[in-house]
Amino acid sequence: MADESRERFLKDEHCYYEDCPGCKMERHNRLHRGFPFRHLLLISLIVLVTGLPISSLFPFLYFMVRDFNIAEKVEDIGYYSGFIGASFMIGRLLTSVFWGIVADRYGRKPVILFGIISLIIFNTLFGLSLNYWMAVITRFLLGSLNGILGPIKAYAIESVGVEYQAIAISSISTTWGVSLILGPAIGGYLAQPAEKFPSIFSSEGLFGRFPYFLPCLCTSVLAVATGIISLWLPESLHSHDENVPSPSRTYEALEDQPGDCDGKEATQTDEQNEMPSKSSLFKNWELMSAIVVYCMFSLHDMAYVEIFSLWAVSSRQLGGLNFTSGDVGEVLTITGFSVFVFQSSLYPSVERIFGPIMVSRICGILSIPLLAMYPFLSLLSGPVLHIVATLASALKNLLSVSIITGMFIIQNRAVGQRQRGAANGIAMTAVSVFKAIGPAAGGAILSWSQKRQNASFLPGSHMIFFILNVIEALGALLTFKPFLVQHQT
Repeated sequence: MADESRERFLKDEHCYYEDCPGCKMERHNRLHRGFPFRHLLLISLIVLVTGLPISSLFPFLYFMVRDFNIAEKVEDIGYYSGFIGASFMIGRLLTSVFWGIVADRYGRKPVILFGIISLIIFNTLFGLSLNYWMAVITRFLLGSLNGILGPIKAYAIESVGVEYQAIAISSISTTWGVSLILGPAIGGYLAQPAEKFPSIFSSEGLFGRFPYFLPCLCTSVLAVATGIISLWLPESLHSHDENVPSPSRTYEALEDQPGDCDGKEATQTDEQNEMPSKSSLFKNWELMSAIVVYCMFSLHDMAYVEIFSLWAVSSRQLGGLNFTSGDVGEVLTITGFSVFVFQSSLYPSVERIFGPIMVSRICGILSIPLLAMYPFLSLLSGPVLHIVATLASALKNLLSVSIITGMFIIQNRAVGQRQRGAANGIAMTAVSVFKAIGPAAGGAILSWSQKRQNASFLPGSHMIFFILNVIEALGALLTFKPFLVQHQT
């Protein structure tokens, strides 16, 4: 029975090369139609360890900058915090296309493994930062040497059958969203352990002298385990010469399709055969428009993530919620769980019914009134404040992750395999510009808004959330035709 299935596969495929990892991956997907749980679990784990270091610093970044004694005034802490958050994205901006090209030439797996190793090293060093500039430099190197996110999106599409591609992309955006939420939760719970758990951690010990090392150490340990597991990650990139006839092709298959593997009319996978040829990615409007919309929403999301944590721990006098880092961690833990449940169970069905563009558009529009409500949370107190803040955070992040998932799907459907790594590299480069601007500008604007508590127009935190809403509204506007389109393939 297995031989018959293999023979049928070879006849259905254009070419099969025994030593090509991409062909082996496609053969496996053809012959094994079950849910690709193992692949999706490993992909999610890689994305998780990639996202955790990006966001885990936000709850303690305010206190870390304060301890560096670089800010002259309390209101200036947000300003300096923004540059630490932005340094990672600046590093990623400079190298994303390079890592995409490397992934297209040498494979997805080498780039993923190298990224995990660099993450382990520089995330650990960041937790051991002795001063402000060491923190900035280690974050920059972490961003520039970690090229995982682009190749892992390409890998997710290539490692599963067509029927599971939406779920694969959804698993990336879901895990990414969860990591951006659980990261702050880990940072909030584990930072300053000598103060929170004096019976366990001594103020004279390692975690007393480096109060922000423990959350970094935990994410690095998880990255070590992920790196070891990833050694068995199968490659998905085709490595054969399409102009050389396949030695594994059966005589009957050659008779059925005589022009496929004769050295003149060789074709690649079904996906590439159906995909229109696009010699220049920059002329691919479906891809470019999705990247622009992705950048706009990512600018908003990164600014929001930084602003929420800094605003929540700010005092009532500055318009904040006066939360502790532990309170922020609790809110974001519940938020992460809520996003995970929705994206893993409901989003694929919603996307099949409405399509990725409509889902992103609706979520963008719904985010606007939700954000406009945030400044009024400071009027609440006690358990009511915690409940409402948690519900608002969960809903806001659920909408944001759904938007990003839709953009991921459109981008990866717009190109074939040989362009997918470079396409995601371009997307990562472009979005890194906006994600670098987001934390830096967010921290600076928050600092400015907190100095104008008595202004007649949009005082205090009203101004910062108004600016976030302007960006969100612009992103939602760009989801309409004729700007954003998705061709049927």
